[in-house]
Amino acid sequence: MSALNPLLLIPVENQVRELDPKLLLACVAAQRGFASIIGSRREMEFNIDSFPSAIYLSKSMTIRSLLFFRIARCFGHKIVAWDEEALVHLPPKTYFSRRLNASAIKLVLNLFAWGQDNVDLWRQYPHTPKDMPIHAVGNPRSDMLRSEIRTYYEKDAEALRRTYGDFILVNTNFNHVNAFGSDINLFMPVKNPGEKARFGRAARGMSREYARGLWEHKHAVFSHFKDLVPALEQAFPEHTIVVRPHPTENHQVYDDIAARCRRVQVINEGNVVPWLMAAKALIHNGCTTAVEAYVLNVPAISYRASINEDYDDGFYRLPNGLSHQCFDFEELKQTLGKILAGELGIPAGAECQSLIDRYLEAQDGPLACERMVSVLETMANIQSGSEGQSFSIGLQRWFLAKGLNVARHVKTRLPGSHNKPEYQLHRYPELSLDDVRNRMARFQELLGYKKDFRIELVSNLMFRVEA
Repeated sequence: MSALNPLLLIPVENQVRELDPKLLLACVAAQRGFASIIGSRREMEFNIDSFPSAIYLSKSMTIRSLLFFRIARCFGHKIVAWDEEALVHLPPKTYFSRRLNASAIKLVLNLFAWGQDNVDLWRQYPHTPKDMPIHAVGNPRSDMLRSEIRTYYEKDAEALRRTYGDFILVNTNFNHVNAFGSDINLFMPVKNPGEKARFGRAARGMSREYARGLWEHKHAVFSHFKDLVPALEQAFPEHTIVVRPHPTENHQVYDDIAARCRRVQVINEGNVVPWLMAAKALIHNGCTTAVEAYVLNVPAISYRASINEDYDDGFYRLPNGLSHQCFDFEELKQTLGKILAGELGIPAGAECQSLIDRYLEAQDGPLACERMVSVLETMANIQSGSEGQSFSIGLQRWFLAKGLNVARHVKTRLPGSHNKPEYQLHRYPELSLDDVRNRMARFQELLGYKKDFRIELVSNLMFRVEA
């Protein structure tokens, strides 16, 4: 690519959560002279050798990222990063061991933080380079909540209102104990009574004591939510109950509950923002969606029928603090009744505003995407130290490319692998080119962009966007 047309690589892991915000970022970037390739993270990483030198926008800096970062650097790519999980995050010690890797973070050139809390969290990490630029810019996901952008979803929200009428949205986040695959839970199933359970993927980076306590707490909350759904249907007969499971949860338990009910729907389609816009209220426990609801002015209730302050305050302080907190079903029923009657809105007061201001930047002024692109523009002319075309570097790249191809085939066949086709399809279904073009056109109209954009298919899971 020429210096006037630098390339961004924008990986998407959970499509329903990340795709639209990252398309917005690609739209802003295209308007300002970048080309972007956006699509499945798995496909992008396994094909990193096929792209010209680019800026790769990583969504994490875990031990899993380290090998890929090293390979990407060998192919001449520069790396910037944010953490999708850093808005509602674990306590620092556990967060560091689970979400950050000392070697991986040193391969990153710039960090994008959700807000000041995120900046302070990363500065506490002993292995963050002292000169690492950390930019409190917000996040593309938070841009989707802003008044000038959320109208992107207005037609979708209206369609949901027509389809489901007045509905109460129940968002679950039990992916630690009810994951799509049992190996993704905090603990693997035991084969024999009395056997010590092995860590699942969700427990990586946690101490056994912390993981066991979290497992017990989440199971208790999960049990209350399974009872909650049919109780809501009985208590509020004029409303549909829409259960939206976490993107990596197993839906079967909720489907079984819905089969015994008349007005319960289990759906995880599209981004959560139009669902919030269409809902009368949100019910959750420690879910990031409560932060989004607060910004959208949608009342949220945190149902805390089971309490463990070590986890609730250490992990879920932000979403619970921006919600009405109810500690039994009777209290929830009364609070929800006031919300549905229009007597109660979002929690008010300086404490809530102070909380959201600390955690979430770019609530007004330039979009988070615009702030990010400003940083990326300063990087576009920085030459990578891996750009040489010597014989030894060329040979190294050839071997790496062959190794990536072998790794792809091996990992796809490993038991419990994140790369198994059915799990990848669950997280990132195929998209049509027309769908992506339509989404991009809506963003262009909202932003008032007049340039013609070219959007092309790179593969069935990746797309190229440029002006």
